[in-house]
Amino acid sequence: MGIGGGIITLILALIFGPGILSDSDGGTTADSHGEVGLTPADSAAEEPVVQFVSFLLDDIQLTWEGAFRRAGGSYRPATLVLFRDGTRSACGVGQSAMGPFYCPLDEKVYLDLGFFDELDRRFGAPGDFAQAYVVAHELGHHVQHLLGLTARVREYQRGDPAIANQLSVRMELQADCYAGVWAHAAAERGHLETGDIQEGLGAASAVGDDRIQRRAGGSVDVDSFTHGSARERTEWFMRGYESGNSTACDTFAAR
Repeated sequence: MGIGGGIITLILALIFGPGILSDSDGGTTADSHGEVGLTPADSAAEEPVVQFVSFLLDDIQLTWEGAFRRAGGSYRPATLVLFRDGTRSACGVGQSAMGPFYCPLDEKVYLDLGFFDELDRRFGAPGDFAQAYVVAHELGHHVQHLLGLTARVREYQRGDPAIANQLSVRMELQADCYAGVWAHAAAERGHLETGDIQEGLGAASAVGDDRIQRRAGGSVDVDSFTHGSARERTEWFMRGYESGNSTACDTFAAR
């Protein structure tokens, strides 16, 4: 994001006070809307990543708070839960193999910090903005939940299972577009540097269904897609980034 880890620590401490860096037991915490399900020893090792994600969490949510306010609505912040290996959620047990996910039942984003390692080594998408894309995408699902879209789509999926995957793809692509909307706002605030958007595009492409299926050694089955192809994911991210407006993210009308 063009900001060194030490500077991030200073910025967070200045804005939120030194309590953001450690809790009473010495473990690292994200912020008032973040939880870290790590042991104190693990927390110390993860501190730089936790600080970076804390910065992202607040920056992304401030962007959406402003967007909701301008539209005459009210944004309710989500909570980000950081963990390794596994944790419990209102949507069931979260495991590292699942990757990051959003649970609308408790309005929390669950992120196994090991996924960032996977994003770099397994998916070939390194860089801090690749990580930022992941967080922004999951918070995009929170925006969908607040707008009532998630509940409506789930109802349609139950009513017609034959189109369940198609609707899932549209939800995921819209979350990619919402991530692009935040990236536009971050660029306007001077938070991005040369190469950041390419890192985000690399991450969006790397987790396309076609890329994942090929990586697993199988053939590409479009009918089984649940998140969209690499091309679709990058295109919708760029649509949000170039427009800077969530109205450009209506994947349901565009497809």
